[in-house]
Amino acid sequence: MEEKKRPEERAVRIDHRQVRALAQPLRMRLIGALRLGGPATATALAEALGTNSGATSYHLRQLAEVGLVVEDPSLGTGRQRYWRAAHDVTNWESSDFDDDPDARAAIEWIEADYVRFFAQHAERWFAQRHQWSADWRDGFGMGDFFMRIPVDRLKAIQEEVFAVFERHRDATDPDDPDAETVQFYLAALPMDAAYPRSTPPPAEEKP
Repeated sequence: MEEKKRPEERAVRIDHRQVRALAQPLRMRLIGALRLGGPATATALAEALGTNSGATSYHLRQLAEVGLVVEDPSLGTGRQRYWRAAHDVTNWESSDFDDDPDARAAIEWIEADYVRFFAQHAERWFAQRHQWSADWRDGFGMGDFFMRIPVDRLKAIQEEVFAVFERHRDATDPDDPDAETVQFYLAALPMDAAYPRSTPPPAEEKP
């Protein structure tokens, strides 16, 4: 039996123009829907995302202008236009946009929207987890770990963790009937943001 070869992942490191175009709630959802569900029409996307086709058509065109989505002519029939995500993964570093205040504000909005989406995702899971088997309930979940490390080691850990994700993804048959689509989140935050260091009161001035 011939082993299925997974297509090579398409990644983009977004530029200043793309990040400004992407910083809009519906556009973020459109990119996610196309990456997860594959090519779709503006009408199908509107139904899936609870909006109207006029809005999805407009925002798809805006994303297409900066190369984040492309039209798929092989699927279109007549006036139907199918769109697909131009990439599977979006990469960036926050410091990429330090020289452009508008782009920096856009990436900060995107990162905050990502956190909001994660919170909503977790809440929906909590509301429906009783519908899943014990094995899946035990498999899903969250945890944390504390360590004191330099920044180069932090970056090395992130690269290693993503490599583990990719290895297991590539070793899994996507058509396995026992498989489910799972989204992993990776976060690394400074403890000072959760528990700010207390600062000593200023010394009293001597007369």
